[in-house]
Order: sequence, then structure tokens, then C-alpha cells
Amino acid sequence: MKLRDIFTNIDFNDEDGNIEVLGICIDSRKVGRGDLYVAIKGLHVDGHSFIEDAVARGAVAVLASSSERQVAVPMVLAEDVRLALSQVARRFYGDPAKGMKLVGVTGTNGKTSTTSFVEGILRASGERVGVIGTLGVRLDGERLDMPFATSTTPDTIELFEIIKAMADAGCKYLVMEVSSHALALHKVASLRFDVGIFTNLSQDHLDFHGTMENYRLAKAGLFDISDVAVINNDDEARDFLLEYTAQRCKTITFGIDGGDYCASNCVLQSGGVSYIIKGQSVDVPIAGKFTIYNTLAALAACDVLGIDIKQIANALSGVKGVDGRIQSIPNDRNIGVIVDYAHTPDGLENIITACREFTKGRIITVFGCGGDRDPIKRPIMGEMAGRLSDYCIITSDNPRNENPEEIIAQVEQGMLKSNCKYEKIIDRCVAINTAIDMAKASDCVIIAGKGHETYQEFKNGRRVDFDDAKVAKIALKNA
Repeated sequence: MKLRDIFTNIDFNDEDGNIEVLGICIDSRKVGRGDLYVAIKGLHVDGHSFIEDAVARGAVAVLASSSERQVAVPMVLAEDVRLALSQVARRFYGDPAKGMKLVGVTGTNGKTSTTSFVEGILRASGERVGVIGTLGVRLDGERLDMPFATSTTPDTIELFEIIKAMADAGCKYLVMEVSSHALALHKVASLRFDVGIFTNLSQDHLDFHGTMENYRLAKAGLFDISDVAVINNDDEARDFLLEYTAQRCKTITFGIDGGDYCASNCVLQSGGVSYIIKGQSVDVPIAGKFTIYNTLAALAACDVLGIDIKQIANALSGVKGVDGRIQSIPNDRNIGVIVDYAHTPDGLENIITACREFTKGRIITVFGCGGDRDPIKRPIMGEMAGRLSDYCIITSDNPRNENPEEIIAQVEQGMLKSNCKYEKIIDRCVAINTAIDMAKASDCVIIAGKGHETYQEFKNGRRVDFDDAKVAKIALKNA
């Protein structure tokens, strides 16, 4: 694509405007001949320091926020490079989302499950559906080998590469998890969502956002680029979001206590949940009160998209749980063993409360907190787990560049306020084995924090294979 077609608002001379751009790159080490190099001021590294290196490697133009460095290629300046990159990527990849209907899901918890429910409903209606989120990239239920660097929403260039691949495959619907980081960093700024869903808001990512107000504003940013907002009526952020969306987009609400889509006759059982919505009975084979909320969000969104509500209910009756989300590990010992991604105070409260609904014996909770992440939530999670569990084992999660003993000590500060019996075991494998060994018939062991992850992350990004579900299965076999 010619440079003038990528930057439509820039008046280039003929020579510069006719430069062919073969790719876009934000990492100077990976720049190839013919690339546009985008210099981004990151959290730890400033890409402007590597402009000369990028040009030496073959960059034919540079997008930056400062012109302090002089190079022999056109340099386009933008006040917000990340925002400009989103527009540039959209044009370079041919506006690949133009022919699709987009559903974006944001919130502290429930994004992965809600996108999975929306996917299941749309696929049951016979449509080609793509999904982008924490569990990777899927098209029509099949995982695509298109890994991306971040955990929830791909970086801008990766995102548009994925969307283009979806478009080329004839995808009609694209369902995305949209993280607060992605919104704050303008990764999705040039997209337009037919429906934006808000699941809930609780403390998380304050290491990045700084305050809950900033975090809340970042989440609300989804509704600047959505036609319809689907908002959890029962969440404390409701009033703020209703005011925020009032002049921005159409808004509908869902909930149990009230809302445009209000569930009644709710029944919670170990085998799933059921409720009535708009005269239609809905039965979902996944336990937990949060399943009602997540399926209500998906139901409301798909109703907005024009899917018949009876067809939606039929699709929800056949959905399967997402790996690492209230994932039950079968065994012949008559104990419950649940693996869940809960890594926030609210998420931990939800999973323990859900398991309490069907557990006759004790709740034994194994959990930790990730390193290089919001430390403020650690004692809060300790107190939460202790208050709701009968016994806790505090262990290591992904310590990353922090000392796991210090992380556990911070969690312990909250645990001590709960008067719950507990122990500390740094080795996560030993912790899981210990919990399963002590469990008796009718008890439930909750292994929280990592869910679907198949690794543990240590200092300097070193990862070792570790899968909570696999470790639990081996422990059950050897017990």
C-alpha cells in the first residue's frame, strides 16, 4: 500500500506519497525492508530511541510523536501514536472488520465465559463466528494458530492481522474480549462494535491504571465505539455507566435484581442453573450464580443482533464450560475438585460462593496472587478466601519478578483477619496434592488463580510447564 493511502490526512509530495509500505512494525529488531516503523513510548522502553536502527534495517517511513531524530525517510508525527496506529492498521489491512458484526465484552470477570456463550448462540444459528480472547483465536470452534503477545486482547497490528484472516475465511460475526489495557492503549480505537457488553467491575489492574476511577473510565471506553451497550444492572458501576452511555449509544440492562432482561425463578444447583427470561425458560449446565449473569449478557446481546430468544435458550442448554472456569475434575472419591481462573477478590468470592451452593462438606481453597501485578488486592483476597472457606492453602501463582514468599506474606495479612485455618506452601504442586490428600467425601477443593494457563511464570519471563487441572488429576490418581 502506498504511504499516502495509509495516511490520508497528510499532504505528501509525489515521491514520498508513492512509497510502497509492505508491513507495519513496532519492534525495531523485527523491522523488515519496506516496513513502516511505529515508534511507541512504552511502559518500559521508548521506541523513539530505535528509529535510526529501524531505518537501517529497511524501514521506509516512521510514525512517531517527536521529530528530534533526523532520518532519510518520511516521518509522520502524531500527538497520540497508539491512536494513530489503530487507524493506520485498519487502512493497511483493508478495513477487514467492515463486513462483520462485532461484539465486544469488557469487565473484570466473566469476559471469557460470556464470549464463549455468545459464540455458542451464534454458531447454533448457523453463522461463521470468530473469537479473540484469553484462550486465543477460534473460528467456528476450531483454534487457529495465531498466537499473540498479550493475555486478552492482541496488540493493534496482531489484532488486524487476525481480523483480516477472519474476513478472508468468510467470518460474519467476531466476538472479542476487550481488556481495560486494550481500551486505554487504543488497541481497538478504530473498530466499531455492534454490541458492547459490560459484565462487572471489581478491583484489578491498579498497577497499570493507578485508581479505580481510571480503571472504570477505561472500561467505559468500549461504549465510545459501540452502537448498543449491554450493562449489568446489578453491578455497582451501573449508575456511572448509564450516565456515561446516555449521549453515546443505545443502552440496555440485564440482571437478577432488575433490568431490561431480568431473570426470575432462578435455581442454582450443582449441575447448572435455570431461570425464566421474557417468558422463556433457560437451563444452562454450568453451576454458579455468575453463570446466570454471563448467560443473560450473552442472551441480551444476541437478541439485539436479531437471534430468536427461543433459539438462544436452546443454544444455552447445550453449551459446555470453558477450560479453567469452574472446571470440574472427575474422580471416584466423592470430592469436588474445581479449577478456576479467579484471580481477583470478586472472582474468588464468586467461585467459593458458587461451590458452597452444592458442597455438603468443607471448602478447601488453594490460591495465590501473581507477581508484578496489583499488590493492594493480595490481603483483600486473603481475607476473602479465609472468610468463605473452611481451610486455605496459600501458594505461589505466577511470581514473575517478585519473591513468592513476600507475595504469600502479603496475602497472609488478610488471611489472619478471617480466623480461618490455613497453611503456606510455596510449591504449587505440593499445595494441590496436600489439599486433595486432606479432602474427605463431600468436601470441595478449589484451585484458583491460573485456570486455563499451562505454565508458571518466573523471573525474567521464564516459564515452566504447569497445568492445575493435570496436576489435580495426577494427585487424585495417586491419593
